[in-house]
Amino acid sequence: MVFLDRGDAGRQLAVRLRQMQDADPVVLGLPRGGVPVAFEVARTLGAPLDVVVVRKLGVPYQPELAFGAIGEGGVRVLNEYVVKGTGLTGAELSVVESREREELRRRVERYRGEGARIPLAGRTAIIVDDGVATGATARAACQVVRAQGADRIVLAVPVGAPDTVAELSKEADEVICLEQPSWFHAVGQWYYRFGQTSDREVTELLHRSARNVPEPLSAPAGDPPLRDDEVRVIAGQVELAGHLTIPEQPIGMVVFAHGSGSCRHSPRNRYVESVLNGAGLGTLMFDLLTVEEEIHRARVFDIDLLARRLVDVTEWLVRQQHVSGLRIGYFGASTGAGAALSAAADPQVEIHAVVSRGGRPDLAGDRLADVRAATLLIVGGHDTVVLELNQLAQAAMSCEAVLAVVPGATHLFAEPGALEKVAELARDWFVAQLGPIPAEDRSGAETP
Repeated sequence: MVFLDRGDAGRQLAVRLRQMQDADPVVLGLPRGGVPVAFEVARTLGAPLDVVVVRKLGVPYQPELAFGAIGEGGVRVLNEYVVKGTGLTGAELSVVESREREELRRRVERYRGEGARIPLAGRTAIIVDDGVATGATARAACQVVRAQGADRIVLAVPVGAPDTVAELSKEADEVICLEQPSWFHAVGQWYYRFGQTSDREVTELLHRSARNVPEPLSAPAGDPPLRDDEVRVIAGQVELAGHLTIPEQPIGMVVFAHGSGSCRHSPRNRYVESVLNGAGLGTLMFDLLTVEEEIHRARVFDIDLLARRLVDVTEWLVRQQHVSGLRIGYFGASTGAGAALSAAADPQVEIHAVVSRGGRPDLAGDRLADVRAATLLIVGGHDTVVLELNQLAQAAMSCEAVLAVVPGATHLFAEPGALEKVAELARDWFVAQLGPIPAEDRSGAETP
C-alpha cells in the first residue's frame, strides 16, 4: 500500500486505533512529519494532541543516515551498528549531539510556546510517526514518554521495516503498524506525496486540535502527471533505484544528485521536488549509491564514481518518452553537488543548469573550470565552512555562477522558512535556465 500523503495515512491508522477511544489516550506526534498523521488520529479518537520532541543524530558526512537520536529529559539512543560501520569518533558524535540539543530546545519552545505539555502520568500515550526505518527516534520517544509517567505506551505508524517494528515492541507496550513490507528502504517510498512538514504546519495543527477546528478544504487537484513511476537504471555495474515524475506540459527536467542511497526519500528533497513539479519541471530522484555502499565513507566521497553514474543516468533519461527536446539540469546536495558539477563538465551530456544546496562544489576539483551550465550555489549564512568552500569554487568557475546566501540558515536549512527559500531559489533558477527559448531568440540566433 502506498499512502497518498500523511493525512491519508493518519486517517487509515485511526481506523485501527478506534478501540482505544475509551482508554483516555493522549496522542503524541513526532515532529515534524508525524504530526499531520497524529492530528488525524487525535481527531478521530477525540483525544488531545501534543508532541514528543526528539532529534535524529545524523552521520556528519551523510546526515540522512541516523546513528542515533536524543529527546527531552536527556534521553540519548545510539545505533551501535551505524556508529561502528561509519567509524565515527567520540568528538564527531559530541559535535552532532551538541548541535541537535540546541535545535531540540528551540523546537520545544516553538511548538509549545509558554504552554505546558499535556501530563501523561497514569494515561495511555499513543506515539505517532509517519513511519519507522531505523527506529532511533521512535525508540527515544518511547523512553521519553516512559520517563514522563505514561501508564501504557502504544507506538502507531502507517509503515515500517519489519525488523525495526519487532525491535520497537521491546520499548512500547504495543506497536501498531499498518504495512510492514519485506523490501523496505525508506519511509518516503511508501507515500505518493512526502514533502517536508514545516514548523508552522506543526504549530497550526496543534492549535487546531486544541480548538477542535476542522481541516480546511483541499485545493482541487491539477492535471495528472505524464509519468510518476519508480524506475531502475543500470549505471556501470550496478542497478540504481529512482523515481521519475514528468508533469503535464513539462518545461524542463531536473535530476537530483545525492551521495546517499536514502536521500531521494528525505522530506527535504521531496519538498524541493514538489515545488519544482508545481512549476512545470520534471524530476528524476535517484540514488547514486546502493544500500550496501552508502554506509562507507569512501564511497560517499568518491566523486568520480558518483559523476560517472550521474552521466549514465542522464543518458538514460534523455531516451525516455516525453523528455526529448527538454533541457536538463542537476540539483545536488552535499557531496552530490560535487558530483553534479563534475558530471556537468562531461562532454557526453548537455546540462543547462546546476543548483547546489549546501553542497561541496570544491569536490569537483579541476573540473569546475570546464562547467558550462549556469550554476546557482545556495549556502546557509551560518554554515561558515561550507560557505567559504563555495566562495572559492565560485571563483574557480568560468561559467555563470551565482552564490545565494540564506541568512541565519545552517547546513541542513532546518530553520523556519529556510528550506522554503531554497526551493524558491532553485525553482526560479531552473525555470529561467531550462524554460523554452523565446521565439525571437531562436530566430535571431546563428551559429558562428
